[in-house]
Parts: sequence; structure tokens; C-alpha cells
Amino acid sequence: MSDSEVKEAIKQFADKIMESDTYREYLYQRERIKKQPELYDKVNEFRQRNFELQNETDEEELFDRMEVFEKEYEKFRENPLVDDFLRAELAFCRLMQEVDLLLAEAIDFEL
Repeated sequence: MSDSEVKEAIKQFADKIMESDTYREYLYQRERIKKQPELYDKVNEFRQRNFELQNETDEEELFDRMEVFEKEYEKFRENPLVDDFLRAELAFCRLMQEVDLLLAEAIDFEL
């Protein structure tokens, strides 16, 4: 199989992912929250801070810092629009993680 055939198969696979209920829910929730640009900006700030916290904090401090972070954003997360978007995004991220793991396993690629 040529590289171009592999790339075509990947495109077809990506199309299947985009047809999934999980991806469609993510897109729907993303469009809903984008209709409120200020709220969407705050969601992006939350996501960025969460990413930085999880990737830059040493393991010993992570639990305590995550607890503070979660308390800081508790009221924000109570907004149904925010919560629905973040849940949909998390479900899609988990789907993509599963794809990565299954693909690595299927081709005997050690992570």
C-alpha cells in the first residue's frame, strides 16, 4: 500500500469520526457557546489554565493546586452552557485518546 493510499484511508477514517455522535455533540455545543463570545473567551481561559496546571505542576503539588483551581471555577462550571460544552469536549478528547491507543496497539507501536 502506498503512502497516498494510507493518507486516503486516514481521510476516510476522519470522515467516520466526524459522523460520530460524540463529534457532532461537540460541534453543537461549541457553536452554542461561541454565540456568547465573552463566555467562550472565559472557557478558553479556563481550558488554558487547566492545561498549564496539569502540565507544569509537579506531581506532589498537583492535587492541592487542582483543588484550588476547581474551587475558583466552581460557579463558572455551574453555567449549563459551560458545563455542556466542557462535557462534550471531554467526551471527544476521550474518543481521540482511545483512537490513538487502539491504533498504536493495532500496529504494534510502543508508546
